[in-house]
Amino acid sequence: MAKNVSNRKNMSAQNRPFSLKATKKTQKVNLQTVVVDGKKVRMSTKEIRANKKNN
Repeated sequence: MAKNVSNRKNMSAQNRPFSLKATKKTQKVNLQTVVVDGKKVRMSTKEIRANKKNN
């Protein structure tokens, strides 16, 4: 099982149809399973790109 390393949380947003009636929705973080230092961890895609850039 991969360990969740990311500190990021879900965001809240609004659905806006043609009538402009706002309803709440949640946008989940895009977590991917990646092997880092021989261990499987779950990181967001933003963190994966930043990690590749630094190395």
